[in-house]
Amino acid sequence: MMKRRSAILLLVFFAVASTSGLGQTPPPPPIVSPEVHADHSVTFRFRDPNAKSVLLAREGVEKPLPMAKDAQGVWSVTTPPLEPDFYGYSFVADGVRLMDPSNSLIKPNLLFPQSMVHVPGPSSLPWEMNDVAHGVVHHHFYHSAVVEDDRGYYVYTPPGYNSEASQLYPVLCLLHGYSDGAEAWTAVGRANIILDNLIAQGKVKPMIVVMPLGYGAPEILTRNGLAAFHDPNLVKRNMDKFGEALLTEVIPQVERSYRVSKDRNDRAIAGLSMGGAESLYVGLNHLDHFAWVGSFSAGGLGADYDAEFPSLNSGANSQLRLLWIACGTDDRLITPNRKFRAWLTSKGIRHTDIETPGMHTWMVWRRNLAAFAPLLFRNNTP
Repeated sequence: MMKRRSAILLLVFFAVASTSGLGQTPPPPPIVSPEVHADHSVTFRFRDPNAKSVLLAREGVEKPLPMAKDAQGVWSVTTPPLEPDFYGYSFVADGVRLMDPSNSLIKPNLLFPQSMVHVPGPSSLPWEMNDVAHGVVHHHFYHSAVVEDDRGYYVYTPPGYNSEASQLYPVLCLLHGYSDGAEAWTAVGRANIILDNLIAQGKVKPMIVVMPLGYGAPEILTRNGLAAFHDPNLVKRNMDKFGEALLTEVIPQVERSYRVSKDRNDRAIAGLSMGGAESLYVGLNHLDHFAWVGSFSAGGLGADYDAEFPSLNSGANSQLRLLWIACGTDDRLITPNRKFRAWLTSKGIRHTDIETPGMHTWMVWRRNLAAFAPLLFRNNTP
């Protein structure tokens, strides 16, 4: 009797389940976005039948592209063929910036996160994943007594790194830009992939890369954008405290935990945008710590360079192995970068000027790193 009752209940359950969907509107089919085509053009799609206007905002393009809506309420636009690379993008629906809900590839950022699309290229591109030995990216956490907060930093160890071996490695401190987090150079810049490939090709000396959080005054993030850099006291405090945390907290921790050289000739500092300015400020004011200094699209230096670098003169040439300053020619920061390079020339300080096509984008900075890293720790004698 119990078995019969159970069987009846099961039949009722399946009958109800099979009819429960009757009269309901089926969910819309999933959309594909982004769709990368064989010619490297990309179609972006976004479903919003109630929106009046949807635009595509893409990294490296100043003016957003208008998207067109079909009968199903799906907005779309197809770009011209793009150079192989990774591109950040977002949708702007009726003035509201949104990430692509159909895409799981994210460009992280503390203020302006985006979706990201990969337009694949040949294996010769340094940021493409190849069948080579890979290093390891380590994530560390600590309490900063300098900044009075809890924060983290990342460390890349090259392929073959052995913590028990006697070999000591040179160190590159690699800094992110404003609004980025400490993960930016690996999550977006693909620094670990770039170094893996260049090391495998014999173009780069195996090195350890330290990627710290670049905010000595974290409140600078609350100013939301360029307004933060209109407060010179805040900018200076951000740089001063960052430099102090780097030199007295992060680097000593790395030296205790990894097989790294403590010789200044084996230590480099470089960064992009805000991190580029920090690299110049910290590196050139602490030549007892760094012999190699690189700047990619530096932004945030004050206009009074004599005050920013009070001890810098032609005597620095005997300490600097490389001072490498790069910026895209379409970058809004090209003018201040040229002014700074002219000031260096007036001081008799040797430096390498690099100008490439491009805006204030990761497409420029990935190429900067791929060009800068092979120059480091070569002919390493005074």
